Amino acid sequence: MGVTTFTQEITSPITPIRLFKALIVDSKSLIPKLLPQFVENVVLLQGDGGAGSIEQVNFTKGNPFEFVKHRIDELDKENMVCKYTMIEGDPLGQNLDFISYEIKVEESKINIGGCICKMTTNYHGIGDFFAKEEDIKDGKDSAMGIYKTVETYLIQNPNLYA
Repeated sequence: MGVTTFTQEITSPITPIRLFKALIVDSKSLIPKLLPQFVENVVLLQGDGGAGSIEQVNFTKGNPFEFVKHRIDELDKENMVCKYTMIEGDPLGQNLDFISYEIKVEESKINIGGCICKMTTNYHGIGDFFAKEEDIKDGKDSAMGIYKTVETYLIQNPNLYA
């Protein structure tokens, strides 16, 4: 099994705890609200939302994907770290066994009052398949779009998740 890892860091003017709460902890209700044209709903299939839970993201009709299922592997609210794995869904296609993600939000040393969101994504290929940058461009663009939408919402609503 080939594993391809991509990392990225994004700076934000939002405080770390606000971004983590909105982007991670409350994503099940916030993402469908902010992106109703793409996400129909997020359903908790198993667990309480913490480690071991499984959630299904259902996309709206007309999107290239029907759904994805994520298993929450770690949700550390104190240290603002979330690890989860896409275990089922159309984006895996025929070449990926699963995709694991780690998101860590921490204070920015440069942008005082803001934060840095560090994301690591591991694409676990089937057989000898290794994901290339062009293979995952749409997924990265989608994740960045969600991130920027949440960030804009928090800037426009400074008292939410305070």
